[in-house]
Amino acid sequence: MRYLSLLRGPHVARLLTGTLVGRLPAGMTALVIALALREAQAPYSRIGAVTAAYAVAAAVGGPVLGRMVDRAGQPRVLLAAAVVAGLGYALLAVAPGAAAAEFGGAVLAGLAMPPLEPCLRALWPDIVEERQLDTAYAFDSASQQLLYVVGPLAVAVIAATASPVAALWIAAGLGLAGALVVATAAPARAWTAPPRDTAGGAGLLGPLRSPGLVLLLVGLAGAGWALGSQAVLYVAYAEAHRGGLPGGAGTLLAVAASGGLVGALVYGAVPWRATTATRTWALASLMAAGFLSLLLLPSPALMTALSFFAGLGLAPLLAAAFVLIGELAPPGTTTEAFAWLVTVISTGNAAGAAVSGVLVDGSLRAAALCGAAGVSVGALLLFGARRRLVPPAAAVHLPAQRRAAEGACTAPLG
Repeated sequence: MRYLSLLRGPHVARLLTGTLVGRLPAGMTALVIALALREAQAPYSRIGAVTAAYAVAAAVGGPVLGRMVDRAGQPRVLLAAAVVAGLGYALLAVAPGAAAAEFGGAVLAGLAMPPLEPCLRALWPDIVEERQLDTAYAFDSASQQLLYVVGPLAVAVIAATASPVAALWIAAGLGLAGALVVATAAPARAWTAPPRDTAGGAGLLGPLRSPGLVLLLVGLAGAGWALGSQAVLYVAYAEAHRGGLPGGAGTLLAVAASGGLVGALVYGAVPWRATTATRTWALASLMAAGFLSLLLLPSPALMTALSFFAGLGLAPLLAAAFVLIGELAPPGTTTEAFAWLVTVISTGNAAGAAVSGVLVDGSLRAAALCGAAGVSVGALLLFGARRRLVPPAAAVHLPAQRRAAEGACTAPLG
């Protein structure tokens, strides 16, 4: 009932749909770049470098675009970013065998990836009632899980029926279509960030001047680390159990994503009494318990079940974190703060994958321990910092437009 009530709200279905469509390229890009470049006879070393260039560019571009949204509003930034990212995909599509075009296209597509996720999360307090915020963020988090299931499947279907290059053109079109749907919606056109307090160098630091927000982001980097390690572990585990695990690593990753989807839906359906800060460290601990269970490295059937358990905590953890980010971010920096979350998770993911890649050759258990250690350290940090994660009372769930209006009402006349 909570989700039906949420979806019936004005603009909710449109904004969710536009965000999912526009974000689908994020779930497609790594695979489609690899397939398109390989079809053009590029060496694997260059494929890895181009994919890494895309990931690094996206990590750098997210906070920059988020800050631009906070200053210039959502429509202009979303549409301009979608056009530039589309040019990046087009460059990859027309010259997939040329190294300069490959790197240039990947960097453009990553740097200008439209910040649809941060924009939607900045809009939620303005389009749903306060009592629905937890449900909205949980549904948002659950829906994002689908991107990394549907995205690779879409690439596989398009590549099989047409070509990897066709998938690049489709990714460009999806990004632009999603940005158009969101940017032309009334809440996005009306949204404005409250004035930024630039005293004491805050203009340079933006949301990172909030100690509580920084601690939250560092703690969540452990979750990203665990995800990167998990992917490497599952590939190596599938190779070690070849023939005993239908679908290989893809099955384990899909089951883990399904666990996250179920976890988020349950989380959003429950009326919680605990504070958001308490829920955050508790959910991080649940995720850590799931990853610790992977140390058992049991038979494929049990490993599949443990993968579901390991996935349960991620999406509800992010849903709780979304609320805290909105509360802890200083006025005028909310979109950038949400973009920093994407950057932190992506960076942690890359680091976890890199370290696990080194460890997995020696031992599967070492790779499993690597992932469990990352998320466990993050959970301990969030527990230790729980008092710093409590926002100022005046900031709790206060929509951006109301904060801006109140700021205008209290400003000196004349």
